[in-house]
Amino acid sequence: MEPIRIHVQDLTHLLPEMTLVITAILLSVLDLFLPKGVNRKWIGWLSLAGIAVSIAFVIAQLNPGQTIVLLNESYRVDDFGNLLKLAFLGGTALIILMSLGSVEDGEIPHVGEYYYFLLPAVLGAMVMASSADLITLFVGLELLSITSYVLVAMKKKNTRSNEGAFKYVILGGISSAVILYGMSFLYGIAGTTNLGAIQAAIVSGYESYKPLLYVSFFLLLAGFGFKIAAAPFHSWAPDVYQGAPTPVTAFLAVISKGAAFAILFRVFYVLLALGQFGDEGLQKDIFLALSVVAATAMIWGNTVALRQKNAKRLLAYSGIANAGYLLVPLAVHINLVQVDNFSKFFFYLIAYILMNIGAFAVLLIIEKSTGDEEIKGFAGLYYRAPWTSAAAVVLLLSLAGIPISAGFFGKLYLLFGTMQAHLYWLGAVMMITSVISFYYYFGIIRQMFMRADLEERPVSVPLPLGITLWLCAGLTLLLGLVPGYLLAYIDRIFSLTRDLLILS
Repeated sequence: MEPIRIHVQDLTHLLPEMTLVITAILLSVLDLFLPKGVNRKWIGWLSLAGIAVSIAFVIAQLNPGQTIVLLNESYRVDDFGNLLKLAFLGGTALIILMSLGSVEDGEIPHVGEYYYFLLPAVLGAMVMASSADLITLFVGLELLSITSYVLVAMKKKNTRSNEGAFKYVILGGISSAVILYGMSFLYGIAGTTNLGAIQAAIVSGYESYKPLLYVSFFLLLAGFGFKIAAAPFHSWAPDVYQGAPTPVTAFLAVISKGAAFAILFRVFYVLLALGQFGDEGLQKDIFLALSVVAATAMIWGNTVALRQKNAKRLLAYSGIANAGYLLVPLAVHINLVQVDNFSKFFFYLIAYILMNIGAFAVLLIIEKSTGDEEIKGFAGLYYRAPWTSAAAVVLLLSLAGIPISAGFFGKLYLLFGTMQAHLYWLGAVMMITSVISFYYYFGIIRQMFMRADLEERPVSVPLPLGITLWLCAGLTLLLGLVPGYLLAYIDRIFSLTRDLLILS
């Protein structure tokens, strides 16, 4: 095996990742040597600056039709990865912004650590988006997972946080082991960890490897099902979401989930969509399994959310349901090589990131003002903070999928995809469960407008938190008004390149 050589030119293609690494190291050293009395809020602003620089480097790398292969073909800089990196970095920037002025030492003992720990976490997500090898893929997965475990446990004196972190570590470790076990079968088949080479090996010896492929892919589906919190692999999500600090919960809900979907697209599309098998039995079975998991997540998440009284747990079950919606493009197994599947997925992912970060921003405002995580804490919000309630209504309507919202068009595009693939039963599940979700989303709106806060507690909105809320609400509304522009942009990029799939 030839040694991996890294040239200076290669390092320029890794500038987005290197920026986060350097920023995290510098901030950790500075935080270590600064006196305890110095306010750590500025570390959050510096983390935000580091993410902004990384975003600039990713934008500079956008080049439809061009792929940069690095590290002995284990890392690919292409527009599939670049678009996902922009989504992850943008979402993390919003989470840091909502934390400034709202995350305090009383809640998290080491605020500085909280801010710069988000950098290696999003770095792991970026590595997952560009991985073309099982080893780099797993390294990115564990980097994201381990830092997420630490972030969940940041509220050291809170027993609920400690319990959630313990469950997350145990179940997360088990899911990683299941993923690694599934990967070991792929390595045994091909004798290599490169996804392109594994695909070639599968095509050449498909009939011999068919039983092993079934075992491998179902193990991977179970492991990644945990990472995206899709039923029936979701049991950790409600407790972890409730115990973690609210901004960390938002990170788990959008960035961690999105990164796992990036892996699913890389692995399942590369090894199945492009495989020229003698028959389509394996492909149909795997994508039928994906359809069943998607339907289960939508049904279970939306129905169990109906009886939730805690806002974090409600959003956790909402996230489980949305994991099902995001699985739909993968489950559509007809004409898999068409990039239309990814454009629909990416549109809904952007809408999902904005809607959920905005919803958690509203919840953080309620927590800071009333100390209440229950849905009843939203009572009378319209009369106490009318502008905050207006932004909350926009986000909730989008989550419910009401017309002229990003959430509506995202679900509509996914529904069109299922109909084009003749998966009518899956489309029916999408429509029915979306209607079910109206009840609990409108229940929050009912609290804001038709219930009164008997204690008449005032609502204060820190400026960074208010900016985050209105950015999310405004962009959600904008995507709902002109959805075709973003979708056309994504389609234009991928009509010029097939880098969504690894062809090497």
